Amino acid sequence: MSDIHERLQAIRARMATAATRSGRDPATVQLLAVSKTFPVEAIQEAVEGGQLLFGENKVQELLAKAPLLPAKLEWHLIGHLQSNKVRKILPVARCIHSIDSLDLARDVDRIAAELGLFPKVLIEVNLAAESTKHGFNAATLRSSLEALYALRRLEIQGLMCIPPFDPDPTKSRPHFIELRGLRDELEKLGGAPLPQLSMGMSHDFEIAIEEGATIVRVGSAIFGERKAKV
Repeated sequence: MSDIHERLQAIRARMATAATRSGRDPATVQLLAVSKTFPVEAIQEAVEGGQLLFGENKVQELLAKAPLLPAKLEWHLIGHLQSNKVRKILPVARCIHSIDSLDLARDVDRIAAELGLFPKVLIEVNLAAESTKHGFNAATLRSSLEALYALRRLEIQGLMCIPPFDPDPTKSRPHFIELRGLRDELEKLGGAPLPQLSMGMSHDFEIAIEEGATIVRVGSAIFGERKAKV
């Protein structure tokens, strides 16, 4: 068994334990393997270990890798999406986690209509108001909700967040609790379900699951430490 297979098994076991500990069905949490900067060969190893759901940060990297791997894989874009790359990514990515402004949402909706697509999307929320990160703040998202729901091509599935990094994973818990609470509030305001919460990464995914994550984004804990940035 390869190192990647062993790590996948260990991650899945930890996910199941975290879900059970919080009274949840482990089947309600998806593992998104974040393959950014890792070669196609590493992704293929993960596929052989039963992993079919992958996330990339950059449009160019996703578009380069996807044709070289089995068509059965499901790709998600989790990094910032520039408007000039929307047309390229929509036919390939099953879900976009990073709808971070109303302008971007409108661009995606318009181009999706031109392409005859109904993309699944998540709204990115910048809970800590970090200047280095994209995303709606909670107040702007509340005020934009009606306009977002007026975009008929978008299938808004839920919310995504990236808390400030801290070596202590428990420091992420308040952010996960806040995102879940915001989701619950928006469901009442908008009158529509938002079932997906994309939150938690390699160092804090168990806490994210305890607080309601339905998608955890795990990269280095599966593939190993990144040696280069793309």
